[in-house]
Amino acid sequence: MGHRSKEEKDSVTKAPSVPPAELPDLPEPDPNWHEIATDWYLSLRESGQAAFYQPSDWAVARYAAELMSRGLSSDRPPNGQYVAALNSVMTSLLTTEGDRRRARIELERKKPAQQAPASVTAIADYRASIGG
Repeated sequence: MGHRSKEEKDSVTKAPSVPPAELPDLPEPDPNWHEIATDWYLSLRESGQAAFYQPSDWAVARYAAELMSRGLSSDRPPNGQYVAALNSVMTSLLTTEGDRRRARIELERKKPAQQAPASVTAIADYRASIGG
Protein backbone atom coordinates (compact mmCIF):
# COMPACT_ATOMS: atom_id res chain seq x y z
CA MET A 1 0.00 0.00 0.00
CA GLY A 2 1.60 3.26 -1.11
CA HIS A 3 1.88 6.44 0.92
CA ARG A 4 -0.56 9.16 -0.03
CA SER A 5 0.02 12.83 0.70
CA LYS A 6 -2.51 14.93 2.61
CA GLU A 7 -3.40 16.69 -0.66
CA GLU A 8 -4.19 13.35 -2.31
CA LYS A 9 -6.27 12.23 0.69
CA ASP A 10 -8.15 15.53 0.78
CA SER A 11 -8.60 15.89 -2.98
CA VAL A 12 -12.10 15.76 -4.41
CA THR A 13 -12.91 14.59 -7.91
CA LYS A 14 -15.37 16.98 -9.54
CA ALA A 15 -17.80 16.10 -12.30
CA PRO A 16 -20.75 17.90 -13.89
CA SER A 17 -24.16 17.10 -12.40
CA VAL A 18 -25.58 16.56 -15.89
CA PRO A 19 -25.86 13.21 -17.68
CA PRO A 20 -22.65 12.08 -19.38
CA ALA A 21 -22.40 13.11 -23.03
CA GLU A 22 -21.95 9.51 -24.13
CA LEU A 23 -23.55 6.54 -22.47
CA PRO A 24 -23.03 2.99 -23.65
CA ASP A 25 -25.97 1.18 -25.22
CA LEU A 26 -27.83 0.23 -22.05
CA PRO A 27 -30.54 -2.37 -21.66
CA GLU A 28 -33.97 -0.88 -21.13
CA PRO A 29 -35.67 -1.51 -17.78
CA ASP A 30 -37.40 -4.85 -17.51
CA PRO A 31 -41.10 -4.23 -18.25
CA ASN A 32 -41.95 -6.43 -15.24
CA TRP A 33 -40.04 -4.26 -12.78
CA HIS A 34 -41.92 -2.27 -10.14
CA GLU A 35 -42.41 1.38 -11.17
CA ILE A 36 -40.09 2.67 -8.41
CA ALA A 37 -37.29 0.31 -9.49
CA THR A 38 -37.73 1.43 -13.12
CA ASP A 39 -37.62 5.11 -12.11
CA TRP A 40 -34.48 4.53 -10.01
CA TYR A 41 -32.68 2.68 -12.82
CA LEU A 42 -33.58 5.35 -15.38
CA SER A 43 -32.51 8.13 -12.98
CA LEU A 44 -28.95 6.78 -13.06
CA ARG A 45 -28.73 7.65 -16.76
CA GLU A 46 -29.52 11.27 -15.91
CA SER A 47 -27.06 11.48 -13.01
CA GLY A 48 -23.58 12.95 -13.11
CA GLN A 49 -21.95 9.99 -11.34
CA ALA A 50 -22.78 7.85 -14.41
CA ALA A 51 -19.70 9.45 -16.00
CA PHE A 52 -17.67 7.12 -13.77
CA TYR A 53 -19.65 3.95 -14.57
CA GLN A 54 -18.16 1.04 -16.46
CA PRO A 55 -20.25 -1.72 -18.09
CA SER A 56 -19.94 -3.75 -14.88
CA ASP A 57 -21.47 -0.85 -12.91
CA TRP A 58 -24.47 -0.83 -15.24
CA ALA A 59 -24.81 -4.58 -14.68
CA VAL A 60 -24.81 -3.94 -10.92
CA ALA A 61 -27.47 -1.24 -11.46
CA ARG A 62 -29.71 -3.76 -13.24
CA TYR A 63 -29.15 -6.23 -10.39
CA ALA A 64 -30.08 -3.56 -7.82
CA ALA A 65 -33.22 -2.64 -9.77
CA GLU A 66 -34.22 -6.30 -9.95
CA LEU A 67 -33.67 -6.72 -6.19
CA MET A 68 -35.60 -3.52 -5.52
CA SER A 69 -38.45 -4.58 -7.78
CA ARG A 70 -38.79 -7.99 -6.14
CA GLY A 71 -38.87 -6.41 -2.69
CA LEU A 72 -41.42 -3.78 -3.68
CA SER A 73 -43.63 -6.31 -5.47
CA SER A 74 -43.67 -8.76 -2.57
CA ASP A 75 -46.70 -9.08 -0.31
CA ARG A 76 -44.41 -9.46 2.69
CA PRO A 77 -42.71 -6.45 4.28
CA PRO A 78 -38.98 -6.30 3.50
CA ASN A 79 -36.67 -7.62 6.20
CA GLY A 80 -33.70 -5.71 7.52
CA GLN A 81 -31.14 -7.96 5.85
CA TYR A 82 -32.71 -7.40 2.42
CA VAL A 83 -32.85 -3.62 2.94
CA ALA A 84 -29.21 -3.54 4.11
CA ALA A 85 -28.07 -5.60 1.10
CA LEU A 86 -29.96 -3.36 -1.34
CA ASN A 87 -28.60 -0.21 0.33
CA SER A 88 -25.08 -1.63 0.04
CA VAL A 89 -25.49 -2.21 -3.71
CA MET A 90 -26.96 1.27 -4.20
CA THR A 91 -24.12 2.80 -2.16
CA SER A 92 -21.56 1.10 -4.41
CA LEU A 93 -23.12 3.01 -7.33
CA LEU A 94 -22.70 6.37 -5.52
CA THR A 95 -26.41 7.08 -5.80
CA THR A 96 -26.71 9.55 -2.92
CA GLU A 97 -24.90 12.74 -2.00
CA GLY A 98 -23.51 11.06 1.13
CA ASP A 99 -22.17 8.13 -0.92
CA ARG A 100 -20.40 10.53 -3.26
CA ARG A 101 -18.95 12.57 -0.38
CA ARG A 102 -17.47 9.45 1.18
CA ALA A 103 -15.96 8.57 -2.22
CA ARG A 104 -14.68 12.18 -2.49
CA ILE A 105 -16.71 12.86 -5.64
CA GLU A 106 -18.56 16.14 -6.01
CA LEU A 107 -21.12 16.83 -8.70
CA GLU A 108 -21.01 20.51 -9.59
CA ARG A 109 -24.39 22.18 -9.46
CA LYS A 110 -25.63 24.01 -12.52
CA LYS A 111 -25.91 27.72 -11.83
CA PRO A 112 -29.25 29.40 -12.60
CA ALA A 113 -29.15 31.03 -16.03
CA GLN A 114 -30.13 34.49 -14.77
CA GLN A 115 -29.04 35.48 -11.33
CA ALA A 116 -29.38 38.94 -9.82
CA PRO A 117 -26.09 40.45 -8.60
CA ALA A 118 -25.50 39.94 -4.87
CA SER A 119 -25.73 43.70 -4.23
CA VAL A 120 -29.25 43.86 -5.73
CA THR A 121 -30.32 40.83 -3.69
CA ALA A 122 -28.85 42.35 -0.52
CA ILE A 123 -30.72 45.63 -1.08
CA ALA A 124 -33.97 43.77 -1.74
CA ASP A 125 -33.48 41.69 1.42
CA TYR A 126 -32.70 44.83 3.44
CA ARG A 127 -35.82 46.63 2.13
CA ALA A 128 -37.95 43.58 2.95
CA SER A 129 -36.51 43.44 6.48
CA ILE A 130 -37.45 47.07 7.19
CA GLY A 131 -40.86 46.66 5.61
CA GLY A 132 -40.06 48.69 2.50
